[in-house]
Amino acid sequence: MDDKLIKEPSLLDSLLPIVLLIIMMGGAVFLFGSDSSFGPNQIALLTGMFVASVIGLKNGHTWKSIEKGVVKGISMSLGACLILMAVGSLIGTWMLAGTVPTLIYYGLALLNPSLFYAAACLVCAIVAMSIGSSWTTAATVGVALIGVATGMDMSLAITAGAIISGAYFGDKLSPLSETTNLAPAIAGTDLFEHIKYMLWTTVPSFVIAMTLFIIIGFQADTSDAGSRIAEMRTLLDDNFNIAWYTLIPLFVLLTLAINKMPAFPAVAIGAVVGGIWAVLFQQELVLSMIDSTHGNALKSLQVVWIAMFDGVSFSTGNEDLDSLLSRGGMSNMLNTIWLIICAMSFGAVLESVGLLKSIVSAILKGARSAGDMVSRTILTCIGTNIVTADQYISIVMPGRMYKEEYQKRDLHQLNLSRSLEDGGTITSPLIPWNTCGAYMHGVLQVNPLDYIYYAFFNLINPILAVIYAYFGIKILRLTPPKIEITR
Repeated sequence: MDDKLIKEPSLLDSLLPIVLLIIMMGGAVFLFGSDSSFGPNQIALLTGMFVASVIGLKNGHTWKSIEKGVVKGISMSLGACLILMAVGSLIGTWMLAGTVPTLIYYGLALLNPSLFYAAACLVCAIVAMSIGSSWTTAATVGVALIGVATGMDMSLAITAGAIISGAYFGDKLSPLSETTNLAPAIAGTDLFEHIKYMLWTTVPSFVIAMTLFIIIGFQADTSDAGSRIAEMRTLLDDNFNIAWYTLIPLFVLLTLAINKMPAFPAVAIGAVVGGIWAVLFQQELVLSMIDSTHGNALKSLQVVWIAMFDGVSFSTGNEDLDSLLSRGGMSNMLNTIWLIICAMSFGAVLESVGLLKSIVSAILKGARSAGDMVSRTILTCIGTNIVTADQYISIVMPGRMYKEEYQKRDLHQLNLSRSLEDGGTITSPLIPWNTCGAYMHGVLQVNPLDYIYYAFFNLINPILAVIYAYFGIKILRLTPPKIEITR
């Protein structure tokens, strides 16, 4: 392919597929509501990909090069897809083993309804900071907290917002986090200097979010919570062997995560341990879940096998509890994987035919002050999260594009690395078709369009970062300011 034959895309070329996507996504939500992520959004993303491909062909790109870009984009998401399948198995076996029911049982006894949202946020923040993973936090403690919220008749949307706020706060400040290591690596700064510099925007945002969760919690109607909690705990105790040792699969997974084992093998091991624990400590329940002529050992193996690929189904006599516990399995993650593949394909075409670069160049025009640079960096990260559907790309691409610009404008690279996290990392779970948004939807069973209003930390942090930049608060310069000495 001769590069001379390839035309640079116009701004209209770049905006057309994105505007079309936004219109179709809005139409999908209007027509299908909360079911928009179960097919309609995928069609919208593939339509946008087709339009972007046609523009690329018009400008001189070949289908072979576009297809190569799509394959590369999809391959970048395969790690997330593997983790999703492992998480599906983990949820299935942990439900069967009584791990999640035990967490719910004790959580209902320990958590005060009025402080529940704030406590959920704080617990997730501590766990995520310890293990460096918002995804693992949501799949373990987050699932249990959704169960506790169901038992207390609390809002699942607000609970999901609290879980995500805490998980991303902890993930963002953890030296074990992949994104926390990626941002300074791309910007060219030290990891611990980066974390220290992020505290200025991250901690105040978290304090504000916690305050809002406390206020909402005290305003919530908890008059029926006592009877619901008692009923839920009784049903859990009747159907499961509730004991401290059923939590060992959780401790195994957290230990593996703290020791920096990659997410996929760590979660897969956690799922296997959950299956073993189910056979050892929930044997009566396991054997009752299948009608088979095989011996007990084979029946147990069959039930655990089904839990890993298709999840579990319980009948406790309470519809809310049945809906909560009857889930898991790799098959239940396939729709999320479908969404991720379609989203990554759309983003890959935009990048491979140069449409993203054209948009970023237009955004940079007229940027003069530190506030302009930081705000446009954050805006670019959010936009990249929307169109490429991946938080890693939202850090890497703007980081590479803006690195020299920050140097030219006498801005320290710490400003860039912090902005990449403020705009890229924490906004990813707010977008339904982003890998993070799709993951949280699949795990917590709450639509991002419902919890987005309550993910206070994720909403406040980018805004606070922009305010800091325009007021010159904690903006580092490469050249120290000159001090005039008067005599």
